[in-house]
Amino acid sequence: MTLLDAPVFNEARDRRNRMILGTSVGALLALVIGFWLLAGRPVDWPWKWSQHLQGKMAVNSFFKALERNDMPAAYGIWNHDQDWQQHAAKYSGYPFERFQKDWSADSPDNEYGPIKSHRIAATRVIGNHLLTATFINGRKSKAANLVWDPADKTLHFAPDDEQFLEGAGGIS
Repeated sequence: MTLLDAPVFNEARDRRNRMILGTSVGALLALVIGFWLLAGRPVDWPWKWSQHLQGKMAVNSFFKALERNDMPAAYGIWNHDQDWQQHAAKYSGYPFERFQKDWSADSPDNEYGPIKSHRIAATRVIGNHLLTATFINGRKSKAANLVWDPADKTLHFAPDDEQFLEGAGGIS
């Protein structure tokens, strides 16, 4: 065989290869768009979308427990430890009594009153944490700014310098 003796062009194989390539690219694009929608259409980079998904699920579980007024379950979600009552001294930095004062329906320190509904309005990965702004009881101002830590899967109050601005959706 010399250089000028090219093999015969196989039109069926070429068509099959183009179909496989097109189908693969289309399926990959559909998976990326599906994961983006499942994560809540975040604006962050794709490798941070799983943090959005897991963090929003944790915040939703936390507020659903508060809506049921199930304070022990909510505290377990806050600390990512459902058996927290077995070793309550481990959480002396934010004890259960203080947690109840902050989130209980009948506590005077709870500025939201009895929590009946919630809506996560905004999320953003800052550094290595997910910052969430949640409107409680249909309020349009004074969102609850919580931080979800993906390393230990705990919730915290957002620091004052990392909170969503009211109404603007930006971060202060």
